[in-house]
Amino acid sequence: MGVRTIRLDDRAERILAELRKRTGLSIPEVFKRCLQAYAASARDEMAEPSYAVFRRLDLGPGGCTAAVTGEKHGR
Repeated sequence: MGVRTIRLDDRAERILAELRKRTGLSIPEVFKRCLQAYAASARDEMAEPSYAVFRRLDLGPGGCTAAVTGEKHGR
């Protein structure tokens, strides 16, 4: 288990105090849950939808059909 020391500005301290008051959780438990929530959020942001991948590929007219059959564009 790691031990970390962090500095929080006044706003972050107020948020932490409010979370502890509302949930009754300890400071370490609040931070653990925040990290888990952020990790899930980051995974969602990083998951690129397949249509975005194909949009970047720019397969041209006929899409992947031209690449599979070897036909040239414009035929």
